[in-house]
Amino acid sequence: MEDLSLLIDLHKRNRRQGPGGEAETRQAIALANLQKSEPLRIADIGCGTGASTLQLAQSLNAEITAVDFLPDFIEILKGNAATEGLSDKIKPLVCSMEQLPFANEEFDVLWSEGAIYNIGFEKGVQEWRRFLKPGGILVASEITWTTNTRPDELQHYWDAQYSEIATASQKIKILEHSGYSPIGYFVLPQVCWLENYYHPLRAAFSDFLKRNNDDDESAASIVEAEELEIALYEKNKSYYSYGMYVAQKLG
Repeated sequence: MEDLSLLIDLHKRNRRQGPGGEAETRQAIALANLQKSEPLRIADIGCGTGASTLQLAQSLNAEITAVDFLPDFIEILKGNAATEGLSDKIKPLVCSMEQLPFANEEFDVLWSEGAIYNIGFEKGVQEWRRFLKPGGILVASEITWTTNTRPDELQHYWDAQYSEIATASQKIKILEHSGYSPIGYFVLPQVCWLENYYHPLRAAFSDFLKRNNDDDESAASIVEAEELEIALYEKNKSYYSYGMYVAQKLG
């Protein structure tokens, strides 16, 4: 089994594939001033198994295109949407976020929680901008330094994992230079990392290793890497988090 297949197997059973929370999604909806009385077209890019997609469908009068490049995640989203009676509001789409088949100015809102790093924050906000209507809203969460200095160990780790990690002021400057007017920003609290993501992930390690005992070495390596990331966050959680960025397209 390839490492990607193992990673899918580990993550697809969890509600979230990255840090986030229902309260934080609600906060972003409020900050963006999205009203349930308004019919909206939304693209949720990098939706995973659909935690934010389902909440958007419940909270808004919206037609939502939910995009992920992993068919396994999309199948789980379809099942969850059917269970919650939301299938008529959600259009699942298996697609790379780098090759989105959307028309110019097709959407009122582009939403991406914990996923834009796959294309890179700057490239994402620039390339996706054309899919927004004039005055449309971008909401994206992005790994962000919350202090101006940090331990060398932490800096080296994240430079290797994601070289675009930066402070909020740098991310906001990218938005301003890319044709957006920033509306607001807030930091995801520790509960989004620990209780909502890392603790359920850690609880899944034992069953994951049992399911994949024919590929012990690769599965064990994945668990080891995840444990390293968790331990690094637990030790350094005052230095970084996800920032939730809300901005409006100019023009």
